[in-house]
Amino acid sequence: MLFSLQHLIGSDLKANDGRIGDLHDALFDDVAWTVRHLVADTGTWLPGRKVLIPPQAVGRPDVTGRVLPVDLTKEQIKNSPPIEEDAPVSRAREESVLTYYGWEPYWPVAIPHPTPAEMETRPVGEGETDQAVAVLRRQNDPDLRSTREVTGYHLQATDDEIGHVEDFIVEDATWTVRYMVVDTRNWLPGRKVLISPNWIERITWKQRQVDVQLTQDQVRNSPKYDPTAPVNRAYEEKLYDYYGRPVYWESAD
Repeated sequence: MLFSLQHLIGSDLKANDGRIGDLHDALFDDVAWTVRHLVADTGTWLPGRKVLIPPQAVGRPDVTGRVLPVDLTKEQIKNSPPIEEDAPVSRAREESVLTYYGWEPYWPVAIPHPTPAEMETRPVGEGETDQAVAVLRRQNDPDLRSTREVTGYHLQATDDEIGHVEDFIVEDATWTVRYMVVDTRNWLPGRKVLISPNWIERITWKQRQVDVQLTQDQVRNSPKYDPTAPVNRAYEEKLYDYYGRPVYWESAD
């Protein structure tokens, strides 16, 4: 099932023995485009504290009721490592959280750890791929990307700006980010479209800009996204057929 992440922000987080707070944010890996942690605002239960909850502990979202079941106890969450308000989540912090819950890290660990400076100039070696080098570089990048932060980034087509990021469409089984929702209202009043991360050329974080190898006209004429309707396979087939891009689900099957 695909769901709107923005629709779930603010949803109730319910542990096995009671409510623990609201969903405040989601942090995604900008290489694999997968949500790695949910940020829980514990509200009046643990005032002023936010904690990380790995998606492994989260059941299927109740999108209609805006509830996320969490397969943990309140005591487990209370004793988990806290995070600093508005500070980047370091790899060391990730390790402490996953170690606390007894889960394996999602990144490769049995490989050398060159310095960030070395990784910037590191060539692709024999038998390696650009993606493998990107993963190595990612290990030395302490920042995960906040969906709250990326919301509002400008979408830059090959010939001009076309809109801004408004939401993320996520697959509940894997917590993979399948699409960015782009609001084009400054150019196409009331129109929203979906852009797959696979179609993104680069993201300039400092400039808060997403570059895509698509023209304004391509985006303008793409299948309209209706936020009140589910993103089903029929819509996805229409979208991928329009752009002439290979679908993701055949390789996943």
